Amino acid sequence: MKELNVTTIVPRDRHPLIFKTFDDMEKGGAFILVNDHDPKPLYYSFLHEREGQFGWEYLVEGPEEWKVRISKK
Repeated sequence: MKELNVTTIVPRDRHPLIFKTFDDMEKGGAFILVNDHDPKPLYYSFLHEREGQFGWEYLVEGPEEWKVRISKK
């Protein structure tokens, strides 16, 4: 499964990259997001912008690294 590590990406570019990765995926696909903080604000963006289209599963919850499996329904 593809991992998208955004820890080295400039913060302002992270969400657009994550949404592009999601949008480019086929239904049923998934990727693992690797981040240096809890991506809870991203979750709320997904709820607002892609409601009912995604799955969100924490795999690692800090304190230094977070991994979230984001899937496309």
